[in-house]
Amino acid sequence: MARQSANDPKPGTNAYALPVVKGTLDLLTLKALWTPMHGFEVTAWIEQQSEGRLQFDDSAIYQALYRLEKKGLLSAEWGVTANNRRARYYRLTPKGREHLTTETERLLRYSETVAAILRSAPTMQVEGARS
Repeated sequence: MARQSANDPKPGTNAYALPVVKGTLDLLTLKALWTPMHGFEVTAWIEQQSEGRLQFDDSAIYQALYRLEKKGLLSAEWGVTANNRRARYYRLTPKGREHLTTETERLLRYSETVAAILRSAPTMQVEGARS
């Protein structure tokens, strides 16, 4: 039996799912919190918005929530879910909204720049470069 590598899709997941790029899960988590949600709802929202194209462990969302709360970007309080279970509900703080706006703009500029470079045809010779 072939050994499964870390890059292989998990059983029952989308074989074409992309791993979440380091540093983007916190931003996606902040974006999900346009309304107060508990961890499972955050996970479901990201999966729905990405149409299952992003691959991440559920535990990574909870780690991101705790990390963002510690930074003061989220606040949390205990509540009861629709299934009558206790859960921590998270909401953006004003600092979190500001961070979301700033980091979203920065990530979009970065990804647009990288996309433009990847789509471009090489047109310039760099002095000293081999042909």
